[in-house]
Amino acid sequence: MAITETTLTTDRARISYTHLFEPYANNPGQEAKYSVTVLVPKTDIATKQRMDAAETAAKRQGVAKCWNGVMPPMVASAVHDGDGVRPNGEPFGEECRGCWVFTASSKQPPQVVDINLNPIINQSDVYSGCYARVCVNFFPYNSNGKRGVGIGLNAVQKLEDGEPLGGRVSAAEAFGAPMGTAPQPVQQAYTQQTAYPGQAAPAQGFQPPIDPLTGQPYMPF
Repeated sequence: MAITETTLTTDRARISYTHLFEPYANNPGQEAKYSVTVLVPKTDIATKQRMDAAETAAKRQGVAKCWNGVMPPMVASAVHDGDGVRPNGEPFGEECRGCWVFTASSKQPPQVVDINLNPIINQSDVYSGCYARVCVNFFPYNSNGKRGVGIGLNAVQKLEDGEPLGGRVSAAEAFGAPMGTAPQPVQQAYTQQTAYPGQAAPAQGFQPPIDPLTGQPYMPF
């Protein structure tokens, strides 16, 4: 896709709800798409300015192509304030605080590359919480009486890892220390001094084997 006035690439942003390798539908019967939610920090004024310019250009296209030559009094925007509420009235998650939030989607699989522009093969390398640059395209729509500007997904470049969102844990958190390094529980020493016939008394600290049937210590004859 050619770079136009409605196309932009963000600077470093956090991504969430990543569906970049398999299409996903939020609701039954809905068309499955590739998608990602992008969290642009409000301190990134340059990216926000590019977003505003792309949205304005998409509105002009809407007037010319699908809004019958008239700018609607209310145009639904796909960019939301992470310090406010979602379109359904629910608050955004804590990770969205201090960010501009939008979701970009596509019917076609986007290119997903690493910092050196190599295609990312291991899907687990790109997850909710890591940081990336995202190339998107703003476009006008007129659907079921609703007129607005949507955002199409073109490509994603992972920049670095971040704290996973959505309850994902690391292997170290899940499994603890490597085998053989964890401290062993201290077992109480078996100190009974009574010897079986024909045997010397067991030494202090001796731990006899456990009978698998009774669960009790036993002394071999």
